[in-house]
Amino acid sequence: MKGEFSGDKVGFHKAITGDVESLQQIEMVDQNPIGKSSRSNPVTYIKAYDEIRDLFAKQPLSKMRGFQPKHFSFNVDGGRCDTCKGEGEQIVEMQFLADVHLVCESCGGKRFKEEILEVKYKDKSIFDVLEMSVDEAIDFFADERKLSEAIRPLSDVGLGYVKLGQSSDTLSGGEAQRVKLASFLGKGKASNKVLFIFDEPTTGLHFHDIKKLLASFNALIEQGHSILVIEHNIDVIRSADWLIELGPDAGDGGGELVFAGKPTDIKK
Repeated sequence: MKGEFSGDKVGFHKAITGDVESLQQIEMVDQNPIGKSSRSNPVTYIKAYDEIRDLFAKQPLSKMRGFQPKHFSFNVDGGRCDTCKGEGEQIVEMQFLADVHLVCESCGGKRFKEEILEVKYKDKSIFDVLEMSVDEAIDFFADERKLSEAIRPLSDVGLGYVKLGQSSDTLSGGEAQRVKLASFLGKGKASNKVLFIFDEPTTGLHFHDIKKLLASFNALIEQGHSILVIEHNIDVIRSADWLIELGPDAGDGGGELVFAGKPTDIKK
């Protein structure tokens, strides 16, 4: 099966049996960072930023000035600040100390040129939008159905508090994992049936967020995918269709199949 494991050496096993044909790929949704650069953020990762740029390019002032969607990107020349190249800050390299990050003097950390920031949608500039939290943005773009629907998966996985433009390298491992989950949810009905593997997705989550996570899992299952979760959280274990308990202890004392079946039957 192709997937993220294709380059890895396959673990020692005798056979893989079962309805293998119904899966086309495997996705390991781990806690590794999404996007290595400071330019990556949740809204670019789930591809919703394209919709935001298109919307700003449609505003009357944009049409008057000839601004296109690309002018509202901080990744290409045109609308971004020329001094900091859309980073919003300038990095001073110190010889033996950590680099110093200074707010860009030209744009004041706003990433864009003044004439771009003058383009407003409902009185908000592109910078103001990137500063909004996911939940604020869903309300703000209520009239733009396609756009609010594109952002909604981030809220569905419990990331409603994250800023749209928050740099990916400031997200925790669990948050990065949930942004990945949101990007899959946003794709809707896929032709490929995927086996998703999650490694302890509930780490550090409040129980309200665990409920959201489980709802997201069910949404993926409704789209025809399968999910394998490595987890200690009782709520998640209780929600599983099939439980595989390995043990009896950890490390060298483990590796034996203690139980396999419906979670309700483990009590026996």
